[in-house]
Amino acid sequence: MELRQLKTFQTVAQFLSFNRAAETLNYAQSTISTHIKALEEELGKPLFDRLGKSVVLTEAGQMLLRYARKMIAIEQETVAQVTGWEEAHGSITIRIPQSLSIYALPPVLRKFNRKYPKVGLHISNCGVTLQQELRSGVVDLAFLLADSIHSQDLKAELIGIEKLFLVSNPTHPLAVQSSIKLKDLDGATVLLPKQDCSYKMQFEQMLMEEGVKLASVMEFNSLEAIKKCVMLNVGITLIPQMAVKEELTKKQLVILTWPEKHLETAILMIRHKNKWLSPSLQAFMDLVRENMRAGNDKHGKTNCSNSFSMS
Repeated sequence: MELRQLKTFQTVAQFLSFNRAAETLNYAQSTISTHIKALEEELGKPLFDRLGKSVVLTEAGQMLLRYARKMIAIEQETVAQVTGWEEAHGSITIRIPQSLSIYALPPVLRKFNRKYPKVGLHISNCGVTLQQELRSGVVDLAFLLADSIHSQDLKAELIGIEKLFLVSNPTHPLAVQSSIKLKDLDGATVLLPKQDCSYKMQFEQMLMEEGVKLASVMEFNSLEAIKKCVMLNVGITLIPQMAVKEELTKKQLVILTWPEKHLETAILMIRHKNKWLSPSLQAFMDLVRENMRAGNDKHGKTNCSNSFSMS
């Protein structure tokens, strides 16, 4: 497996076109096909499904793309370090929950891009293979809404605490009550995110322990979809405070007063404990800490940037 083959593969995957890749790399189309064929023969799996004149990545192709990006980024970073380029190159791969990527990450990205304009960022939601990807190095940094992780080789840093609100449409039957108990959720429809957060499991555990029988649970991949449905009175949801500030201010949603429990979740920044921190990755982590600290101070919270490892 050669870097030039991986660069060819990455370019084809970017455009989903052999022709566009040939034009971009200034190769003959036969060269593009040869590089892809060589990779497929070495791996023993097809990387693209060819549908007429179109191509799409196979599952193996999607997996290889993540590793190809890292290998190419490592090459760029190595050259930058050895030759003493003034500007950092390479890329950082990040896994992050939707709520953080939408409501907390953009200010960090703006500052980072101004300082490191030639460093690429590959950002996607967390998945079930997160710990494996951190160990393999295909993911550089991850964030979780969780109170802990259970792995001796991963280092987690507490960078914030986020309140969790149970919210509904202002006209929902539960919204007119001065306060509610868990048992009041009997017969309710609850909308929850499909993944990315441990607070969903914590909430479901609480409902089960109280013997609450919901009418139904709807799971979504999109927080925005959840909010839209709750605003249309489809049901209620448990959601991070950062995700509903605007809707609460506009009174499109209301907080259901819930004196029994005060729910909150930790925000963790996670990496492999032996991960080499490039200058650009270190700078990104510092910007995250700075941004979270500013947010905590703004809301009167204590600084909680202590490091710890969970085992």
